[in-house]
Amino acid sequence: MSEINFSDQYFMQQALNEAKKAHEKNEVPVGAIVVCNNQIIARAHNLTETLNDVTAHAEMLAVTSAADYLGGKYLNECTLYVTLEPCVMCAGALHWAQLGNLVYGASDEKRGFARYTPTLLHPKTKITNGLMVDECKKLVLDFFKSKRH
Repeated sequence: MSEINFSDQYFMQQALNEAKKAHEKNEVPVGAIVVCNNQIIARAHNLTETLNDVTAHAEMLAVTSAADYLGGKYLNECTLYVTLEPCVMCAGALHWAQLGNLVYGASDEKRGFARYTPTLLHPKTKITNGLMVDECKKLVLDFFKSKRH
């Protein structure tokens, strides 16, 4: 049996599927997955409204779930795929988790970590941004547009 190597696009599509679940719950549509050794070990989406918890961002929930799955707090062998650039809180958590790779879709000009503290992530974390940016951005823009009407 041969091992299937999934692409970054495949994994980002899985994060987008999570974001759509958030949207269905009237949450800001952000989704995240954690991949280790080409396997999804955690899936999450924003639940701040559902849980009445400002820290229940997709990234925070995914990191907690992945650490639980691995039985340790460090994610240095993992990649986090998230549809929107992490905020400062989430980037701080990713630093402490020593995340190996961060791949995000859309930049967040208002609240993204890069605007405030571009060096917040762990120095060894590799960052890729702009993956499937149009799909990721559209989901968030459509959500907020629907809120204004």
